[in-house]
Amino acid sequence: MSSQPLTKKSFETIQEPARNIDVVHRTDVLVVGSGPAGLAAALAAARTGVQVTLVERFGCFGGNLTAVGVEGFAWYRHEQTVEANGIGREFEERAKAMGAAVPEVQSLSYEIDSEGFKLVADRLVEEAGIHAMLHRMFVSPLMEGDTIIGIVVESKAGREAILAQRVIDATGDADIAHRAGAPTFKTPLEHVQAASVMFHLAGVNKKEFLAGVRADPQTYKDWSTGEWEIETSGKEDAMFSPFLAKPFAQAIRDGVIPAHLNTIGGTWGAIHDTGELTYMNLVHLAGCDGTDPDSMTHHEIDGRRQAMLAIEALRRYTPGCSQVRLRNFAMTIGIRDTRKIDALYNMTEHDVREQARFDDTIGIYPEFIDGYGVLILPTTGRYMHIPYRSMLPKKVKNLLVAGRAIGGDRIAHAATRNMACCAVAGQGAGIAAALSVKAQVELDDVNMSHIQKELAKQGVRYL
Repeated sequence: MSSQPLTKKSFETIQEPARNIDVVHRTDVLVVGSGPAGLAAALAAARTGVQVTLVERFGCFGGNLTAVGVEGFAWYRHEQTVEANGIGREFEERAKAMGAAVPEVQSLSYEIDSEGFKLVADRLVEEAGIHAMLHRMFVSPLMEGDTIIGIVVESKAGREAILAQRVIDATGDADIAHRAGAPTFKTPLEHVQAASVMFHLAGVNKKEFLAGVRADPQTYKDWSTGEWEIETSGKEDAMFSPFLAKPFAQAIRDGVIPAHLNTIGGTWGAIHDTGELTYMNLVHLAGCDGTDPDSMTHHEIDGRRQAMLAIEALRRYTPGCSQVRLRNFAMTIGIRDTRKIDALYNMTEHDVREQARFDDTIGIYPEFIDGYGVLILPTTGRYMHIPYRSMLPKKVKNLLVAGRAIGGDRIAHAATRNMACCAVAGQGAGIAAALSVKAQVELDDVNMSHIQKELAKQGVRYL
């Protein structure tokens, strides 16, 4: 018999036997995914006074902050930056208090330690009385007509059902909304933002490394290389950036890195007294489909290979890095761009560039755009509103979508995908879901003044 694998187009189908699935839990608000959006949503809903359950596929909370190793939560922050604060700022402050954050090199923020924040998140979840369900993968929504009533998960325990009055999809990929029948859309793969395999280093001579940075300081203008062209507003061009490109260009010239890997390059995060250099955002993988496990498998393996080439280039061409070694890879590949919902209101490029204002605002976000070849930093006090309607999917009731999958066009996504904005959206979604349960009204009928009153109570600036 042939042992060649089936391609997707040649798959046959099988009939899965019908089965009874145990209902293992019931809750008021169910949040699926515990990244900055989901964690903020769960905390906000619990603090509004309802029962909350948080489902996560990995063994820790935090998403991009922990599983993906993205430690620069608010690297956009400067003197004139105006922010919503709320739970997103609390992440940073609690991390500082627990010794899990260090000053960020290019901004007035703190870089959050990806390992230490696992403990921070544990503490926040426990203090809020949230029912935590780790190590469970979302499989399918449970529907009554067009209304979601819960989800099916799968784990070492097999398949289980969780029922809820309201569900918040914080999967990042609109997995629940998509499978529940809500309209979603994706950026064409040839234009999708690159994925990244994050890693952390050890063995760096901090004194020599920083001397090298001072001797040849890089700016945001340097992000425009032969491979990338970055549009700025101009005010960013002379600002310092922890950017690395020259070592990899030299490595290509010397044959250490193959010529076609001219996308290796990017930013470093924090340099520690212990010789650790963390949050290495150097590997950019074009064409990765974050909703296709075969594509993710290929790019994750290739990303680790590229990371080792980058490390060899650092050893050879970067001051202080002659003895550098890999400390660890992140738990999973970092995805920037997959599905977005077609929401009751889809945010636009004009909204994020021109300080949009909305009556149904659930939080503000500074004029920070990072993606699709655009980089604008919030240094002048400009900001926009995030509208509640951008989290309401069409055609499915009792469901909110928080995080980078909210409705919006490409450039809107380049703003709202950022972790701090995801936390703003998540906190608004959590409050709205909780108040919807309390008042027993549909999500699109929750009184906005009540939502905004609770936002203010929880320390969120929304106007």
